[in-house]
Amino acid sequence: MSLTDDLWSDIESIYAEILEHPFVRGLTDGTLPRAAFRHFVEQDSLYLRDYARALALCGARAPQSAALRAFVEDAVGALAAEQEMLAGFRAELGEEPLGELVLPTTRAYTSHLLAAAYGGSYAEAVGAVLPCYWIYARVGEHLLAKSSPDPLYARWIAAYGDESFQSVVRRVLELTDALGAEVSPAERDRMGERFVTSSRYEWMFWDAAWQGERWPV
Repeated sequence: MSLTDDLWSDIESIYAEILEHPFVRGLTDGTLPRAAFRHFVEQDSLYLRDYARALALCGARAPQSAALRAFVEDAVGALAAEQEMLAGFRAELGEEPLGELVLPTTRAYTSHLLAAAYGGSYAEAVGAVLPCYWIYARVGEHLLAKSSPDPLYARWIAAYGDESFQSVVRRVLELTDALGAEVSPAERDRMGERFVTSSRYEWMFWDAAWQGERWPV
């Protein structure tokens, strides 16, 4: 069993819950309220700033030049995606500026990523950032066949189901599998813990948008 196969086996139940979440199902049947999608876009654009920092730190710590190049390129891509997302969805979501307040789940998730990237090993950092690549690719691939009657949601699904994104994810999975022969059992356990925690935050991120999460005080 490859390292990525082993990691995915740890989150199969989490991924199943993600596919059944009303936010995700609402994308494909077109019933997702615009307010929930706006919440998601606002927070995702803020999340991507710190995700890009975590990716850049993975690159800085990477032992091979191929991994360094891949993570740095993806860090730049994450920042570009933020700008494209804001520009692409602003017309449909209204002209009022999208919010800049980082909400609880976003703050917790990005704090987890940056703690792993700054304070953990290279393998732990990779384990932390991997679910954002991989789960979005799997969700996009799953939803692509259904698409959505709502053109806005269909565009979102197409972006993550698209082969260009899928190929980026395959590259990162290959880099992750290359770690399989290098990590000790103890480090593999720490990497897996980071991976599972990020996967839980992925579910929580969609749920926060669905619930319209706000700071309570």
